[in-house]
Amino acid sequence: MMFLRGNAACPGCPIPKELDALLEVTGKKTVLVVPASCTSVILGDTQGGQPSTVPVIHSAFAAAPAIASGVAASLRMRGEEDATVVVWAGDGGTGDIGFASLSGAAERNENILYVCYDNEAYMNTGIQRSGLTPYGAWTTTTPSGKKEFKKPLPLIVAEHRVPYVATASIAYLNDYQSKVRKAKSIKGFRYIHLLSPCPPGWRFDAGLTVEIAKLAVETGVWPLYEIENGEFRLTSISKVLVDKSKRKPVEAYLRYQGRFSKMTPEEVKALQDYVDKMWEEIREMTKK
Repeated sequence: MMFLRGNAACPGCPIPKELDALLEVTGKKTVLVVPASCTSVILGDTQGGQPSTVPVIHSAFAAAPAIASGVAASLRMRGEEDATVVVWAGDGGTGDIGFASLSGAAERNENILYVCYDNEAYMNTGIQRSGLTPYGAWTTTTPSGKKEFKKPLPLIVAEHRVPYVATASIAYLNDYQSKVRKAKSIKGFRYIHLLSPCPPGWRFDAGLTVEIAKLAVETGVWPLYEIENGEFRLTSISKVLVDKSKRKPVEAYLRYQGRFSKMTPEEVKALQDYVDKMWEEIREMTKK
């Protein structure tokens, strides 16, 4: 066990398991760089102690990729080529506040693994919307539901021509760990975007975390794929979901989450249409 039990995570939070699964693959020679986020609280609990068995550097919101770049360079100068430097950041610290330094590290092809655990809002500071909050979702700053669609961040990162980009889900643990294992074996900038359902922020029962994550994939809202040296491929169950008849309706994913309770039938249809169009684009990418 690389990530110890008895930490400050909320009931039903997937972050401890996500980190444990990551560290099982990357091993003891891992350095975590964590910007301001829920994980800052989980890893910085002064009463329960440090639950991680590997070094952790806490950083300002926007600085994690820059700090990780420096750590990787320092380890390289010391000849420690087998160490893995991991940025572990939320969606706000990745797609909004930290995007400039993320883009810079990707453009330079720094030898770091960046994992965005995406709980689709600024959960640690009171559930404010981020650029990765989905259409229709309630947050404290979108009380009537967000009117913009989710930023396609994995594809944006892939446009930097980095060697490896992937999406993952805690509901498909083998797929997630397989991608971490592949990313560890590659030199340069690697990026994994991990859907991380948040019970208090998404307004669902804490016992349903894995089921919610599974439904996100089964409905096509969260496709599982990887882009290796520019080559796009679907992974796990998503391989069969190109066939629209194999996908569950988006409503099956929405119904368990209070954050979508104010969506009108027209808005639900708009989200379904958006997902269907996304899969048409995925179909074209799989043909290349």
